[in-house]
Amino acid sequence: MTRPLTRAAGGRPAAPVRMLHLGLGGFFRAHQAWYTEHAPDASRWGIAAFTGRSTDLVARLAAQDGVYTLVTRGADGDAFEVVGSVSAVHGGGEDGAWLAYWRRPDLAVVTLTVTEAGYARDSGPAAMAPPATAPPATVTPAAGTAATAATVAGRLAAGLAARRRAGGGPVAIVSCDNLPGNGELTRRLVEEQAQAAGLRLADACYVTTMVDRITPYPAPEDTGLVAAATGRADAAPVVTEPYSEWVLCGDFPVGRPRWEDAGARFVTDAAPYEERKLWLLNGGHSLLAYAGSLRGHTTVAEAVADPACRGWLAQWWAEASRHLSFPEAELAAYRQAVLDRFANPRIRHTLAKIAEDGSRKLPVRILPVLRAERARGALPAGAVRVLAAWLLHQYEPAPVRDDAGPVREAAAGRVREAARTALAGLDPALADDTGLIDAIVAETRSLLP
Repeated sequence: MTRPLTRAAGGRPAAPVRMLHLGLGGFFRAHQAWYTEHAPDASRWGIAAFTGRSTDLVARLAAQDGVYTLVTRGADGDAFEVVGSVSAVHGGGEDGAWLAYWRRPDLAVVTLTVTEAGYARDSGPAAMAPPATAPPATVTPAAGTAATAATVAGRLAAGLAARRRAGGGPVAIVSCDNLPGNGELTRRLVEEQAQAAGLRLADACYVTTMVDRITPYPAPEDTGLVAAATGRADAAPVVTEPYSEWVLCGDFPVGRPRWEDAGARFVTDAAPYEERKLWLLNGGHSLLAYAGSLRGHTTVAEAVADPACRGWLAQWWAEASRHLSFPEAELAAYRQAVLDRFANPRIRHTLAKIAEDGSRKLPVRILPVLRAERARGALPAGAVRVLAAWLLHQYEPAPVRDDAGPVREAAAGRVREAARTALAGLDPALADDTGLIDAIVAETRSLLP
């Protein structure tokens, strides 16, 4: 069931909807919705949020008027707060409601949290470079009533087309994911979809962002924990870590919440912040997901407590840091903060979850550093280790799966061919790098139990 919400946090009326969000999951509710809740003008900026597919969360949130408890889980205890910035919730298939919000004159901001894989479905391994002929949205331009699309870009194109037909003004589209240059990528994909479907779009400004806050999947016991600590029944709590960061670059033509007063940072170039986070935090996650699982670990905290994994992490960070444009003291402080976050034993961030969609994640988390190191004549051991561990995950019984046994050594020739094939899928230019392939094959042997 979907219905408008009437009450927000603390019993105040729900704010009027001026923002639209796609991806009603835990990260959005711990990040963008949290920043909006803490903005001093939150009472003017309600969010209408749509799920990607599931309707179960919509029903649970609607039953409690969109208000939910955010559990901030530090190493020494939990903090609880009520968040009420979500003013309406909808299932992903509610195309009529999706287009209706785009037609509203006071819509100002559209945000997205859809993960790397959500931008261009079936686009191949490199999500940062989807094909120029992405499948068009299933849209009826004349009627303007169908927003169903094969891609997120198709849904955005349908919305912008409906807005233009309604005479609506410009909006800001804010991509909140782990892809570099996500604003420009979104713009390109939306325009390609519009061209393929013959749509004319309303004006939009595409904002690039770097987002960071670890938000693990909720555990069954979280609802009972919230009830015991607060005395409130909550069927949709969110658990997150204390750390949060949001860097934005771009224009908001008709306004936005004062997110900067809640800690967000507005910059003229987000690329350095994107690279720092992608290579150090996300690249470190991928290293632990593949190599740490080979040592029998199941969570980030377990893996980073292992001296061998911690040493591998330091090696990878040293390679990546050489190509980041921040002072060394600032990078050292950032690395320590990431290490502290990884080590938080009360955040259960599973390696199996991080290991998903590696072929989409590694091109932006690992390959830029690998290419830079190869360009200077180096063979970076940290990057090689990530690729070798990922290769074992891809081509042998997956060590991060509960139902799989330990990986055993395969014939060198088969591993070499597998390495060449895997590298070609990530970047065809790497498939001819014999020195890199030899290093990956050798590393697979050292990683095997």
